[in-house]
Amino acid sequence: MPHLLVTGGAGFIGSHTVRRFLDRGWKVTAFDNLSRIGSNLNLDWLRSHSSSTNLTFVEGDVREYDALLPLAAAADAILHAAGQTAVTNSVNNPRHDFEANALGTINLLEAVRENLTATHNPVIIYTSTNKVYGAMEEVGTYLDGDRYVYRGLAEGVAETQPLDFHSPYGCSKGTGDQYMRDYSRIYGMRTIVFRQSCIYGVWQFGVEDQGWLAYFTLAAVLGLPITIFGDGMQVRDVLYIDDLVDAYEKVIDQSAITSGQIYNIGGGPTRAITLLDLIALLGELRGSPLDTTFDDWRPGDQRVYVSNISKMQRDLGWQPAIDVASGVRRLYEWAQANRSLLTQARNQLAEKEPRA
Repeated sequence: MPHLLVTGGAGFIGSHTVRRFLDRGWKVTAFDNLSRIGSNLNLDWLRSHSSSTNLTFVEGDVREYDALLPLAAAADAILHAAGQTAVTNSVNNPRHDFEANALGTINLLEAVRENLTATHNPVIIYTSTNKVYGAMEEVGTYLDGDRYVYRGLAEGVAETQPLDFHSPYGCSKGTGDQYMRDYSRIYGMRTIVFRQSCIYGVWQFGVEDQGWLAYFTLAAVLGLPITIFGDGMQVRDVLYIDDLVDAYEKVIDQSAITSGQIYNIGGGPTRAITLLDLIALLGELRGSPLDTTFDDWRPGDQRVYVSNISKMQRDLGWQPAIDVASGVRRLYEWAQANRSLLTQARNQLAEKEPRA
């Protein structure tokens, strides 16, 4: 039975990947420190799976090298999804951001390298970010009606776009991104980098600093006010979680093609929306407008980011299947049906926030 290790296995992306590979009949180890809001709820969801006898949960932190060594030795494939995920948190605490993202990634790579043999060379997928490209000032954007667009790049940002690690988060994730690439070149390890755009879906407990689409959706269901940083006309391509995990399956199954490669992945130009687009869509689903205010732009925010996904399409025949309206409706209906879970997650967030 093949064995998948998922770091950050109780997070949003990690837990969906765990369940998919349990469905495939794999043995799966989920490794997580349970620090993220809602991760304990996701873990309960994983344990409710019909194949949970094939699931092992290990509570631990990627900053702890010794904890990763035995797990890397047993894995046939690895999704490295653990880490610090918010630009704002990285600005407030860059040391923690570096340790969770850059140090955590080198720990994982070294744990695999220490266990590397002629017959043991697991595929490793690294969840990088579009933030490695920075603000892309040299490309330029302009306001076209009610949305920002690139002055070029009609198909979006390709993997050939120069890197510009803007914000501590961009630096830490970009460091891991480049280490992954170089460990493939230097040591022959089967690493694959996904520079991901906005991923969304059910069982995502988005917060204001990260997971904006889910956060707006949960706020709409609970009747909470929403603050838009900027003018709301910034554009992101969005990808439903099922489509992302489809891509993970393909790159693992076809590692002879994908090893050592970097892929920009998101919804692409056909699934690009503004924040105001989402606000309007949620208002239609709810049947009433959302309580929305505006504030200043945040450091590191991009006016536009849209992924050019043609490399994934060309190499693997992968194509997003779920359109934005359908995906947002799925998330909205899940949130409506799980208000008690949303309340639990919000209570966890309140407990973590510093008190005056």
